[in-house]
Amino acid sequence: MNIEEKIRENLKEKIIDGYRYSQRRYYFSVKSSDIVEVARFLFNELNLRFSTATAVDTPKGIEILYHFSFDKTGEIFSIKVLIEDKKNPQIDSLTSVFPAVEWIEREIWELFGVSFLGHPNLKHLLLHEDWPKDKHPLRKHND
Repeated sequence: MNIEEKIRENLKEKIIDGYRYSQRRYYFSVKSSDIVEVARFLFNELNLRFSTATAVDTPKGIEILYHFSFDKTGEIFSIKVLIEDKKNPQIDSLTSVFPAVEWIEREIWELFGVSFLGHPNLKHLLLHEDWPKDKHPLRKHND
C-alpha cells in the first residue's frame, strides 16, 4: 500500500476531499478541528517530514496548507484547512506534534491574523513590535 492509500484508508472519515495534482503531488482537505490528529498521523505513523505551511486569504476564509514530504519518493502531501471565521481566525497549533512548526505559525499569525491555540511563543517574528494588531499585510479579502 502506498502513502496515498494509507492516508485514504486511515483518515477516510477525516478527509473532506482529496486529489492528485500531479504524479508526486497530493492535496487533501480536512476540517480545522482535525488538523492535530491528521498531522500526528502523517508525522508519527507514516514518517512524513513536515516541510512548511502556507496560507492564503480567499473570499471563503483563510486557507492554511500544511506540506509534508515523503523523501524516499519525492512525493508532497498538502493538507488544506479552511478557517471560515475571518473576524477571529483560529486553529490549534501543531507545536505539540513537531516543534519545527513554531516559526511558520508565528509568520502566519503576523501576516494573516490567524491565532494558533496552544502555541508556546506567539509573538512578532517579522513585523515590528508596535505594528497595529488589526493590520495583517497579506490579508486581501477584508469582509
